[in-house]
Amino acid sequence: MTPHNLLQHPFPAQKCTFGCPILDRCLSGGVPCNSITEIVAESGSGKTQLCLQLSLCAQLPVSIGGLSASSLYLYTEFPFPFRRLNQLSHSFQSLYPQIFINDSDSTNNKSYNPCDNIYVQSVHSADQLFDIMPKIESFLLNSKTQLPMRLIVIDSVAALFRSEFENTPSDLKRRSSLFFKISGKLKALAARFDLAVVVTNQVVDFMGSGEGVNGVRIGNLGSLCSSGRRVCPALGLAWANCVNLRLFLARDDTGAESGFACCQTRRWLHVVFAPHLPYSCCEYVIRREGVFGIDR
Repeated sequence: MTPHNLLQHPFPAQKCTFGCPILDRCLSGGVPCNSITEIVAESGSGKTQLCLQLSLCAQLPVSIGGLSASSLYLYTEFPFPFRRLNQLSHSFQSLYPQIFINDSDSTNNKSYNPCDNIYVQSVHSADQLFDIMPKIESFLLNSKTQLPMRLIVIDSVAALFRSEFENTPSDLKRRSSLFFKISGKLKALAARFDLAVVVTNQVVDFMGSGEGVNGVRIGNLGSLCSSGRRVCPALGLAWANCVNLRLFLARDDTGAESGFACCQTRRWLHVVFAPHLPYSCCEYVIRREGVFGIDR
């Protein structure tokens, strides 16, 4: 791929819908395959719920924005939210009754639970994630799943690195080396199997002056703000170079903190950087049925 080719063919990769036309429009169709998409946000912003929703939407037919595929969900720091996944799955099936037949007595025997096509695995360290990459590749090669696997989610990548490494030159060097090894493996798998890879990342409070991370502006936004404070993505500049697309979920709790009972937390999705997208932003809400954009 050369700069000239990018100009001629900007980004032909297939994309996976979020199940919401407003969110999809913000990303020009959804999450792209053959790349790593990062979702950055503080706790409670909805990044895990977006990943669960995406894992369900990946099963939709290509004709309506899905990948006709199953997904692998690697979780790193909490009990997997099976209850929330089941809740989203019930709503998902009611939205697409023509695809997910709920009548167990149906003669064509096509009824199935969408949760059965989401394969869940816990990961406890960065070294373990790197070590299981060959197993993931073998699973992709030899999978006998009902649907081919085309989505990998890592939720969250920050948890694998923030507690295991100290702030010493040797540890920082080893951490950066693991960044590039893991992201290189993920990109190779994405290219070989035409996967969409989605990782979540946490934020830390920004301490200092200037724009971006460590005074260096990265992407479309000079600074990231959430819950009334300035933040930056965890893992720093080295990790920022490992992802292709960065999304930032911001919260605004100003109304709630002012004591107005009628005020609710407002949330926005920002495209921080992407090789195929200009800056865009949309407001969204989290409901029982899922995450949905608001067209104001």
